[in-house]
Amino acid sequence: MIDEINRRLAANGRQQIRYTPQEQALVDRVHDAIPVDVREYDVFLSYARIDGSSVATELCTRLQEMGLSVWFDELAIRPGKSQALQMDQGLRKARAGIVLLTAAYLTGRFWTERELGALLHKETLIPVLHDVTFADVKEYSGILPDLAGFTTDRDTVADIAAKIAGAVLADQ
Repeated sequence: MIDEINRRLAANGRQQIRYTPQEQALVDRVHDAIPVDVREYDVFLSYARIDGSSVATELCTRLQEMGLSVWFDELAIRPGKSQALQMDQGLRKARAGIVLLTAAYLTGRFWTERELGALLHKETLIPVLHDVTFADVKEYSGILPDLAGFTTDRDTVADIAAKIAGAVLADQ
């Protein structure tokens, strides 16, 4: 780990850091104790668990079957670690976002509002409506109805996943 830090410092024209043997042992212990998530995600899937869990789970599974890497809380959140920090990492590491818009999502729950705020900065954000209309979404957000998206009343979750996979993989 120390060699990697010094390599990066040298590459940027900065002076290398010297460690005592005790400091080096501490660095090694900390590095071994903290899991580093180096995965990059194709998409971050945001949803309200109250009424979107089953559709979100199916959508995640279908997207993964098509080769997409999906940040999905039920798979990515590790017990005993800060949920907020893990979500933040997933949001930063995802190339695109999917928001599964349901009645509960549109009530403006704390987590979904935070996720949506971050996802609005992504180049690609795909809304998927489930048991809500674009008129409902327009009452919640002036931006989201302008985005091209999908509804589960017109397409199956499998079809939506295939369409999303095609769009996201085409952006690579």
